[in-house]
Amino acid sequence: MRLLHTMLRVTDLQKSIDFYTEIMGMKLLRQSENTEYKYTLAFVGYGAESDNSVIELTYNWGTTEYNMGNAFGHLALGVDNIYSVCEKIEAQGGDVYRKPGPVLGGDTIIAFVRDPDGYAIELIQD
Repeated sequence: MRLLHTMLRVTDLQKSIDFYTEIMGMKLLRQSENTEYKYTLAFVGYGAESDNSVIELTYNWGTTEYNMGNAFGHLALGVDNIYSVCEKIEAQGGDVYRKPGPVLGGDTIIAFVRDPDGYAIELIQD
């Protein structure tokens, strides 16, 4: 078994695709529409789905808001240079709401970013 993807419901598909591709450096791997059930799926990631876990962005047509709840935590991405990655994200208008620094009680360097729908993304220094 392997993890295939994580699905996130989004309110503006193009804005989310732009965030994950232009700011987070992923590629749009595929996209499909279901006109009968009125939704569009876009899969983004750092490599082919056959070799990597990816993110499925689901846009339910006409939905402009979701209740985030309190069960979901965050996605986590490993990065080579967390400080330069965070600078780039901020320069492109991204929200780095927890600046790079050591995790509480440890040495691992982390930061947190929000995507356009408010989902948290933890960046971890590789």
